[in-house]
Amino acid sequence: MIFFIFLFGLAVGSFLNVLIDRLPRDESPFKGRSYCEKCYKTLRWYDLIPLLSFIVLKGKCRYCHSTISYYYPIVEALTGVAFVFVVSFIPQENIKYQISNIKYTIELFYYLFIVSSLIVIFFADLKYGIIPDKIIYPSILVSIAYLFINHKSLFINHLLVGVGAFLFFFLLYLITRGRGMGFGDVKLVFLLGLFLGWPKIIVMFYFAFLTGAIIGIILILWRKKKLHGSTVPFGPFLVAGSFIALFWGESIIGAGQGLLY
Repeated sequence: MIFFIFLFGLAVGSFLNVLIDRLPRDESPFKGRSYCEKCYKTLRWYDLIPLLSFIVLKGKCRYCHSTISYYYPIVEALTGVAFVFVVSFIPQENIKYQISNIKYTIELFYYLFIVSSLIVIFFADLKYGIIPDKIIYPSILVSIAYLFINHKSLFINHLLVGVGAFLFFFLLYLITRGRGMGFGDVKLVFLLGLFLGWPKIIVMFYFAFLTGAIIGIILILWRKKKLHGSTVPFGPFLVAGSFIALFWGESIIGAGQGLLY
């Protein structure tokens, strides 16, 4: 089952690559077939087999032999691994009757959908400095519907966390006049608040700000960025922090409480 989940993740990751490249350009992901961005040659089906085509072609276009970005196989492989983690994350006792258990099925597809959305946000912001609204808004609506249908007891918790995270980042956005972070980050933390709830949101913020500060300092020391006037997309750090909080948040919180008591 894990093997087929990984293969399914690879296939989804191939589609996510289309979203990552087309949505920031305001192009429809469903219009036209995939093509090489260097020679504009339409790619055949055997050029688009997730991960395998990249390996067989040795990372080069079959037609113009230009180098294919490593973003594509990384997104596909990361999606496959993330899907395996999601299946492992959901309580194992449910797997025995997953097909007949509607609640489990809804939960599984919800997590796969949000994780896929976050992968698109991670790479779209990293490559283009844009967090697509066409990913954010549907993800927010799906999260609200999921919580209301599957976890009514957690609905208020996650909604308040989302609103609180939104207001905190919106305040930072106003103070820095949009130079410290974009409004896309403000909308993103509302989604992450809905997704993670309390107290996992604290783990997400901790790792997002910690890794963001470390990477920022490294880039400044390497003179890739200047101390003033340069920005680093913060969306990828928020997404990475949310993955840590999702899969290991409870363990981290438990370890932290153990150190305090």
